[in-house]
Amino acid sequence: MSSLPPIEFSEDPDSLVHYGQDWTRFWPPNPKAIAFPRSSEEVVELVQWARHTGTALVPSGGRTGLSGGAVAAAGEVVVSLDRMRQQLDHDPFEPSLTVQAGMSVGELQRLAAEAGWLYPVDWAAAGSSQVGGSIATNAGGIRVLRYGMTRDWVTGLTVVTGRGEVLKLNQGLIKNNTGLDLRHLMVGSEGVLGIITEATMALTRPAPEQSVLLLGFSGLDAVMPSFDRLRRELTLSAFEFFDQASVDHVSAASGHRFLLDEACPVYAVVEFDDPDQSSQDLALGLFEQLVEAGHLLDGTISQSGAQAAALWHWREAISESLAPRTPYKNDLSVRISRVSAFLRDLQGLVAAHYPDFEVVWFGHIGDGNLHMNVLRPPDWSIDDFHRAGKALSPKVFELVQRHGGSVSAEHGVGLLKRDDLGWSRSVEELAMMAAIKRQFDPDGILNPGKMLPNDLLS
Repeated sequence: MSSLPPIEFSEDPDSLVHYGQDWTRFWPPNPKAIAFPRSSEEVVELVQWARHTGTALVPSGGRTGLSGGAVAAAGEVVVSLDRMRQQLDHDPFEPSLTVQAGMSVGELQRLAAEAGWLYPVDWAAAGSSQVGGSIATNAGGIRVLRYGMTRDWVTGLTVVTGRGEVLKLNQGLIKNNTGLDLRHLMVGSEGVLGIITEATMALTRPAPEQSVLLLGFSGLDAVMPSFDRLRRELTLSAFEFFDQASVDHVSAASGHRFLLDEACPVYAVVEFDDPDQSSQDLALGLFEQLVEAGHLLDGTISQSGAQAAALWHWREAISESLAPRTPYKNDLSVRISRVSAFLRDLQGLVAAHYPDFEVVWFGHIGDGNLHMNVLRPPDWSIDDFHRAGKALSPKVFELVQRHGGSVSAEHGVGLLKRDDLGWSRSVEELAMMAAIKRQFDPDGILNPGKMLPNDLLS
């Protein structure tokens, strides 16, 4: 590459593979090079060079995404934020932390705890995912029920647009009613409008001591009534659902025996506030009432932090246990009031049309989010399985549309669902998105081919 800006670059073959892909494996990585800027100013130089040379850029965080949003498969230059990991400011009165976008979410959580606060948005890959990437994908995780999505914690952003302009958005203000808030355009934009270089993230008080229930349900119809009863009586921070197939895969991968004696169709890990174990009697009384109502078949409650972690393991280890089967993931959501009806219809659809595929179900059912994982048969190639997954998706998405839901609850769009947005967004909305993309990135150099169908941008 000629006339490179004075920024660290790498064309090492191993680095090209490492930085050219995310957790999806449907697109072989093929970047031209990896750029490692160290500041917003260097990102500006990089974008200006890319505009001048017509070079496509793929912003890259921790690449823990599951939709192909950070894949560089067409000779792009990957913009890695790995050299931008510094804490820039701590405001104890907000409270908030301002950091460079390459800092890991796990490090942000550690710094918050060190200062006596909590950054509460959390998921299994928090240790390797980066702050900028979590904002660009509006990451959710396991405690959305209590704390919401990443969007709810972003109070300021520094962004370099596709024009090479630096935007300082909201600057950490709690109240700022001066017109359109462009910060929220950037949250969830998957790098197609700008490259997030710095972020101010709000913090909150540490949560009180928590306890965890592991519950085994009599069937799908028992899940939502139990959820409703528990959240009325307990202060829930998580209500995570998974099926027996999830248990079987985690057990096979870890060699651990499941903690409940009775096999149940579906399970949930339920986390709730329990300072000094003051809610234990209430929780056990609710458990007995739900057993009497026929909703629960088995369950257990944690008596220590170590036991709580052991119960959480059966939910948090699912994705890793499924990874060798290269699952085709459908990350779906509906309103909480429609979860039961949607699950019944979805299971019927899968049983009727895809009896030869193994399907594993889990998700953040307390906020209406369900992960449908179709597993690749061992004798299928990844390419053949990807094609089969794309072929079965329209029937699933049609059902999602009938229930007024979303075809991507938290994993984003990327390459995987770029052509499926019409199931959840109107023609008018898509046209407006394309117009916004052209305004922020007139040359189309930022993450081209991601999120928006190509025909909308032509």
